[in-house]
Amino acid sequence: MSYAKGYHELRRYYLACGVTDLRRAVDGLAINVKQEFKMDPFENYLFLFCNRARNRPKALSRIRKVLS
Repeated sequence: MSYAKGYHELRRYYLACGVTDLRRAVDGLAINVKQEFKMDPFENYLFLFCNRARNRPKALSRIRKVLS
């Protein structure tokens, strides 16, 4: 399994329980992290979200000062 460059630098991984509207862009997911998790989306964390059917994950992370 190959890992994307920079993912080994992440300090923690968080999986959002429940349903997330994946139509939200990066900014919307970052707001969700701030409001729901009371965390800073610009830290070295990886946040994983799922849609209602739980068949499409979406990730939010800051790697080298870039949200992806």
